[in-house]
Amino acid sequence: MQEQAIFSVTQINEYIKMTLESSAVLKSVFLRGEISNFKSNYSSGHLYFSLKDETSSLRAVMFRSSASRLKFRLESGMKVIVHGRISSYTVSGDCQIIIDDMQPDGAGALAIAFEQLKKRLEAEGLFAPERKKPIPKFPKSVGVITSASGAALHDIINVSGRRSPSTEIIIYPSYVQGELAPRSLTGGILFFNNRQKVDVIIIGRGGGSAEDLWCFNDETLARTIAESEIPVISAVGHETDFTICDFVSDLRAPTPSAAAELAFPDTSEILSRVRILSRKADDITANRLRNLQTKLMLMHKSIELQSPANRLKEKSNSLQLLKNRLENAQKSIMDETQNRFLMLCTRLEGVNPLAVLSHGYSVVENREGSIVSSIDDVEMGEIITVKLSDGEINATVTEKKISR
Repeated sequence: MQEQAIFSVTQINEYIKMTLESSAVLKSVFLRGEISNFKSNYSSGHLYFSLKDETSSLRAVMFRSSASRLKFRLESGMKVIVHGRISSYTVSGDCQIIIDDMQPDGAGALAIAFEQLKKRLEAEGLFAPERKKPIPKFPKSVGVITSASGAALHDIINVSGRRSPSTEIIIYPSYVQGELAPRSLTGGILFFNNRQKVDVIIIGRGGGSAEDLWCFNDETLARTIAESEIPVISAVGHETDFTICDFVSDLRAPTPSAAAELAFPDTSEILSRVRILSRKADDITANRLRNLQTKLMLMHKSIELQSPANRLKEKSNSLQLLKNRLENAQKSIMDETQNRFLMLCTRLEGVNPLAVLSHGYSVVENREGSIVSSIDDVEMGEIITVKLSDGEINATVTEKKISR
């Protein structure tokens, strides 16, 4: 009986590995499966997991050189299509696939990477409205991060020249697609924050494919924008294009031209508003002046009314009025007295003996000067005086007769 060769475990595992790696079929295979037991070695950058289907599983490894090219992060439960070669791990004898490329099974890698980063940054609060800074209404200078030869810069310059020619534009030329673009765009944000201060930053480019715009989904760029002390307006692609840069910026514009409309104030509109406000201010000032003049006149009149001179004038007027009233009263009394006097005079005239005498009557007085009203008032031979209207007559009583 021929003696049977005896192999060590290592020899068998190495033979299995050599056999698998020498197979023309297994050197380059595509495999569809679901990721499970995912582990990432952060120090080495290698990815370890298993691929499984309904009934089987296969160990898998993706070394750092290949893993660095992935556009998305691996997660357990994710369905993928991988390319690689079948080999064996000599230490454990486990069969495994060494993967050099991987794509999501179904949704594209860029779409998955976009949603993963968006979800993670949103959970950190980088998209929160309360952390967004207001865009200044009247910036003195605007920083623009874009391609120096792109249509986006041309559009921004045209809009700024039409709306606000006096506003300074500082351009930071940057790559806007390709592998160098994320670092270049990030450098622009740092440049304006650290070296050339401006009032607001516009970052963006014109439209393109998802791959063309992918640099604006860079995580480092997103975090740099979030940390910017200067407000940032994102203007990437067309209105239907969305990037992580749009979500993390302080304001998203649908196009570069729209970003310029938002950043640069319309000086013609401002001047028109200033003219309107100036007219309103003139009207308000004129009304206030009129009101103040009216108040001043009223105060002046009030002061005049309350002044000593005016009060003296009032007292003088009152005194003059009283004087006039007194004079009028005195005249009235005098007139009344005079009228009464005339009336009395008239009445006295009517009973005045002299007046009676003027009608042919006389008054007889005895020697004592008493009026003789009876023959008994005189004696025979007594001298009496007869008073007439124009003189007196002395007579001697020679006879006394009694009237019957």
